Amino acid sequence: MSDNNMNNKCCESEHTHNHNHDHGHNHSHVEDISGKRLFWVIILNLAITTSEVVGGIISGSLSLISDALHNLSDAVAVVISYIAIQLGKKSSSLKHTFGLKRAEILAALLNSAVLVGVSIYLFYEAVKRFYHPEPILAGAMLVIAVIGLLGNVISIFLLESGSKDNINVKSAYLHMLSDAISSVAVIIGALGIIFFKIYWIDPVLTILIGIYVFKESFGILKRSVHILMEGAPIDISLDEIKMKLESIEDVQNVHHIHLWQVGEKEIHIEMHADVTDMMISKTEGIREKIELLLNEYGITHVTVQFETGCCENKNILCK
Repeated sequence: MSDNNMNNKCCESEHTHNHNHDHGHNHSHVEDISGKRLFWVIILNLAITTSEVVGGIISGSLSLISDALHNLSDAVAVVISYIAIQLGKKSSSLKHTFGLKRAEILAALLNSAVLVGVSIYLFYEAVKRFYHPEPILAGAMLVIAVIGLLGNVISIFLLESGSKDNINVKSAYLHMLSDAISSVAVIIGALGIIFFKIYWIDPVLTILIGIYVFKESFGILKRSVHILMEGAPIDISLDEIKMKLESIEDVQNVHHIHLWQVGEKEIHIEMHADVTDMMISKTEGIREKIELLLNEYGITHVTVQFETGCCENKNILCK
């Protein structure tokens, strides 16, 4: 087939290349939280929750009860995260062509949304306590808070390795970290009540704990929504990608670029590439260069449609 015959019409010159990759590498850290580790994190948090609820009722400490609510949500968060991880490992099917990798993002969304709600509840209860102070048994408050802190520290250690590269695991890890910080605050509050009789410190600490938890969880909530809304990864510049791709020999322009994140470590891109009029077989070398360049940005799946002279304004979205 001659070049002229092949490119008589724009639609006849279009050719799509799809390239599959092995995405199994994104489960290396996930394995660290499976089995016995996960089991003990759940058991620890249920035990801490029970002790803090009882201790909070006995001592009358709102900050201790708020810490118990955190721990209860922690146990639920870890269970949800584990279920999501298992779903994410399932292979793609005709019904779910991307697999179930979005389950981890949904779990992160749910966990962070719960924490935001808990934070707002803490603010409400703390304000009520300012107007209606109640007596507090600081000794019992201190003992239970120390027990809670030890349990939280162990849980943090168990989840730490998987929290660096996975938003789902990180959301569960932040549950544990926020509870550890709140336990320290409760301990400080108990000491303040014991030695200085400053009972107002309990609702103040509750508000401070709530602010911290809200800030951390809202960041994950925002990122999860961004991914689920097919937003482009915030750390990848489409303008930069377009400029570099157009520096490849025979690539005149790239447009109709769509970049989105499927799972924590799976980023997809599709685009149209306006190339010099040539045989379709010669575009294979261009496709390899494009894919090699995009891999540097962590993009794992590349789809390119080659064409000649099909976009007039030559911008990213070709509108």
